[in-house]
Amino acid sequence: MADKKKQKTKEDPNEKRVCTNRKARFNYEILDEIECGIVLAGSEVKSIRSGKISIEEGYARIRDGQLYLVNCNINEYPQANLMNHEPTQVRKLLLHRRELDRFAARAEERGFTLVPLEVFFSRGFVKVKIGLAKGRKEYDKRDKIKRDTDRNEMRSAKLKRV
Repeated sequence: MADKKKQKTKEDPNEKRVCTNRKARFNYEILDEIECGIVLAGSEVKSIRSGKISIEEGYARIRDGQLYLVNCNINEYPQANLMNHEPTQVRKLLLHRRELDRFAARAEERGFTLVPLEVFFSRGFVKVKIGLAKGRKEYDKRDKIKRDTDRNEMRSAKLKRV
């Protein structure tokens, strides 16, 4: 039993989270998530490894049967000189056809959007977690803040009592 607990707490050396979109979970209600690969140039991968990426303003779009990441900023890699990339270019996301069809059908419904949630390395490849999201209203955001603070207060009171 103790061995299983050690395995859970140990981080996988092949997986490393680079960037998370914390605003997305606040501004949107995430209904479904999917991991997909991304087509990148070498200088982009080097820049992501050093943490020079921002997905806060990014979103995904389906165009011509393909999924693209739009408005994601990957800063230029200084050592790449002439072979550098465009920081805010549109990047293709890689999914199996059946996954894209299932995900795209729900994304085209009214009021839904595709939001990047995090960028991470998995087995040496850059992966992007995309979420199918529905926008929250202002009163929903206030309600979420209230629930989170209540939960934290109950948790701290429980720890003080024990």
